[in-house]
Amino acid sequence: MRSCCSKLCSCCRRKVEYKPRTVSIGGQTLSFDKFPPNVIRNQKYNFITFIPLVLYEQFKFFLNLYFLIMALSQFIPEIRVGYLYTYWGPLGFVLIVTLLREAYDDLKRHFRDKEVNSQLYKKIYPSGIKLVPSSKLKVTDIIQIEKNQRVPADMALLRTSEKSGAVFIRTDQLDGETDWKLKLTVPATQNLSSDQDLLTINAFVYAEAPQKDIHSFVGNFRLTDERGQITEIPLSADNALWANTVVASGNATGVIIYTGRETRSVMNTNAPTGKVGLLDLEINRLTKVLFAAVIVLSLVLMILKGFGGPWFRYFFRFVLLFSYIIPISLRVNLDMGKLAYSWFIQKDKEIPGTLVRCSTIPEELGRITYLLSDKTGTLTQNEMVFKRLHLGTVSFGPDSMDEVQLHLKTAFGQAPAEASQAKAKLRRSVVTRVMEAVKALGICHNVTPVYEESDTGGEQRVYQAASPDEVALVAWTESVGFSLVFRDLNSMRLQTPTESTLNCVILQVFPFTSETKRMGIIVREEETDTIVFYMKGADVVMQSIVQFNDWLEEECDNMAREGLRTLVVAKKVLTKEQYLDFESRLSQARLSVHDRAVKVQTVIESLERDMELLCLTGVEDKLQNDVRNTLEMLRNAGIKIWMLTGDKLETATCIAKSSRLVARNQDIYTFKDIKNRNEAHLELNAFRRKSDSALIIKGESLETCLQYYEHEFVELACQCPAVVVCRCSPTQKAEVVRLLKTHIKKRTCAVGDGGNDVSMIQEADVGIGIQGKEGQQASLAADFSLTQFSHLAKLILVHGRNSYKRSASLSQFIMHRGLIITTMQAVFSSVFYFASVSLYQGFLMVGYATVYTNFPVFSLVLDKDVPSHIALTYPELYKDLTKGRSLTFKTFCMWVLISIYQGGIIMYGALLLFESEFLHIVSISFTALILTELVMVALTVRTWHRLMILAELLSLAIYVVSLVVLKDYFDPVFLTTWQFAWKVLAITLVSCVPLFVIKYIRSKFSPPVYVKVK
Repeated sequence: MRSCCSKLCSCCRRKVEYKPRTVSIGGQTLSFDKFPPNVIRNQKYNFITFIPLVLYEQFKFFLNLYFLIMALSQFIPEIRVGYLYTYWGPLGFVLIVTLLREAYDDLKRHFRDKEVNSQLYKKIYPSGIKLVPSSKLKVTDIIQIEKNQRVPADMALLRTSEKSGAVFIRTDQLDGETDWKLKLTVPATQNLSSDQDLLTINAFVYAEAPQKDIHSFVGNFRLTDERGQITEIPLSADNALWANTVVASGNATGVIIYTGRETRSVMNTNAPTGKVGLLDLEINRLTKVLFAAVIVLSLVLMILKGFGGPWFRYFFRFVLLFSYIIPISLRVNLDMGKLAYSWFIQKDKEIPGTLVRCSTIPEELGRITYLLSDKTGTLTQNEMVFKRLHLGTVSFGPDSMDEVQLHLKTAFGQAPAEASQAKAKLRRSVVTRVMEAVKALGICHNVTPVYEESDTGGEQRVYQAASPDEVALVAWTESVGFSLVFRDLNSMRLQTPTESTLNCVILQVFPFTSETKRMGIIVREEETDTIVFYMKGADVVMQSIVQFNDWLEEECDNMAREGLRTLVVAKKVLTKEQYLDFESRLSQARLSVHDRAVKVQTVIESLERDMELLCLTGVEDKLQNDVRNTLEMLRNAGIKIWMLTGDKLETATCIAKSSRLVARNQDIYTFKDIKNRNEAHLELNAFRRKSDSALIIKGESLETCLQYYEHEFVELACQCPAVVVCRCSPTQKAEVVRLLKTHIKKRTCAVGDGGNDVSMIQEADVGIGIQGKEGQQASLAADFSLTQFSHLAKLILVHGRNSYKRSASLSQFIMHRGLIITTMQAVFSSVFYFASVSLYQGFLMVGYATVYTNFPVFSLVLDKDVPSHIALTYPELYKDLTKGRSLTFKTFCMWVLISIYQGGIIMYGALLLFESEFLHIVSISFTALILTELVMVALTVRTWHRLMILAELLSLAIYVVSLVVLKDYFDPVFLTTWQFAWKVLAITLVSCVPLFVIKYIRSKFSPPVYVKVK
């Protein structure tokens, strides 16, 4: 039996094995595997799992589990200490609210899923086109997708409404990038007369096993014609439409190759790990201390009572009587407080557009010690402006761009014969070199001109590309007179300064990737029939590709010091024989199923040798608004700022200085390139002597240091006032955050705006996404979403401060509310011969923590110690928050002492002053208790709000009404006497006045820092 169970469990745990498939066009798949249904399901529960899972999520916390056990014990008559509703009422309320909230959230997810799954798509049948819901689509189906329609499953693109066979898609819901992407069809199917003809051809699509990478795809298209000849065409990511992308231009027709959980979109969707705030962990530790206090207090009373008779039953009854020391309302009030803080943040008019996507950690904003920021799009605007063109012997800046325009007019204005003679005589003249450089920039790119209607009614040209750098370069060539006017899959047309046209046939395009750091294009100029290979890329890879020169490295460094992003542009003229040989080898490599990317890159690299260096370009990425002041405020607040970027060292250094991440008078230590353990040891020793300097280190050197000296490096880096990590990959960004969390045990905050920042944002204790030009991916993955970096100051220094301070006060006051009534119960039991009898019965115990005191106590979420402008003017006030002094064992012990004092005064006072009936003890002590709580709230408040006053008056009015209504608990005759009034007033004054005096003396002789500032 045991072996059968173990086998069953292993089968259930078996990992899903993804396999490649061969899909026939409009027919059956040749793979005999079942494919998942094309259903989107984001629900957390179903009808069977809803209640069990919600209850598990609640009772895995110590606080709720403790109260469940206490409530269940009341079903045992021997240990029951009161009415069932005194325990089950609060617990039931918490559970019902939680169940309703989870049901509401899951119902919303269900309706969203239903809306997506029921969207109708045009499916091609032999009999015609029929509308089919998304959930009914399956592998091998051929569907048509119209403009602005969502792609329902992963597809191989077969036909488009454009003659060129190209289509643009928007991928912002997949990779977060807002730029349109160009997708290409299979030429053999694009040439068919209609979509219906797809069902008549004998063709198959081979697709690799499903995987996460949205930028790569290995597949083949195989077509057998009527004569039996086989045509095989390689497919890549350029020929695929992934689910959740949107067709942006024209219509597209494709065959479905992956559905449901096998789509790229679903495979890249990870359930975000729930973040738990440090304050919640501290409160959880304090509740365990309170539980230990309950056990100790019950044990002490049992020792004093004696262990005679059914002592265990008495002991458990004492535990039940003192269980209010751990208030169940603590969790509810804190969660409601978090929602209130989130609402305050989103409604702040000074930081418009701010969204709170994780409402469980607003207090973490008040505990941040390390801020890790991306550079491009976060500190900078990701708005590229062309600034510099360098040809080696001459450089053109913003003031001399008119000279470039004149040179171009001169070059293109020559007759063809004159041009050839000039080319022979003055091959290296400035005019010729400018013309070649601008021509290369106008041709070597992946930019497509799109014509849209302008506000005036005419047409305006807009450039679409995956990179804002490329758009900036093409926009600059247009400004100097060399314009891109048309581009499709196979050709491009450019207009020269003399209004003539330059037509180019596109033979090959090699897109930019993060691995190659370069892009290339092979074109044939129709006028001269010349085949030219153009390439541009980062200087680190282009230096080994271009011919020897003595200026490139130096000028790259100079531009980087100015904060410019550099690109090296080169070309190579090919003969027809050279190109045909290259094309043959490339086609063979692209048909390979195994290691296709490596083989293709090897063939391309065979062409990337001894290229002619044309120019070096410099593009400026402007700083975000008010970045300098924001960073300075955060630095004055005691927050250490690290910049993690993929840019080169010189650019990162320049931005660090210009943004004031590194102060003007601050020394900078640049960590040398290291390759092995010995070099790392020597460099760390040198760095140890400069630990007060700002550190700048490359990603490769960082990786080497972490491999051999992880602890030593982190310890030294954390002593630096600022750290810049350049040439940093997304994985390394997340690793840096993980290191700080592991070694330093401080709260970290990560800020970014692009898809490459998501891993860093999710790893940090607080993730903040900037809604930028790189899309919404970082914003959607973050805990907080901002529209600009400068809003970070108020979010952290004001809202972070208020959220943490308020939650600390709220939690300690709720604990005080439980401690004071527990103290009164202990005094009562001690005086009455250690009887395990409840002091207050029935509704009084439930009403004490709800209708009588909850409104004033919860109104503490409106309290603040300093106004917003003071917190921003004196950011140094934030330093105290990072030390966590608002909620410590010291402050907790102070509240315990206050509770013991007040509980003892109220209970002993009521016992001394009552005369005849026990009911008078209840009336005096409970009324004094309620008044004491209201007065203590008033003493705790630092800045009054009108809702606070309303809460105090409302609670007092409710209690006065209940004195009249609840005749079973109070003596109405006694309540109307002066005896009751003066006794309650005397007890309340004795319990509260000494605390007021102590607070007043302390404010005069040892005021907090914020009081001095105010």
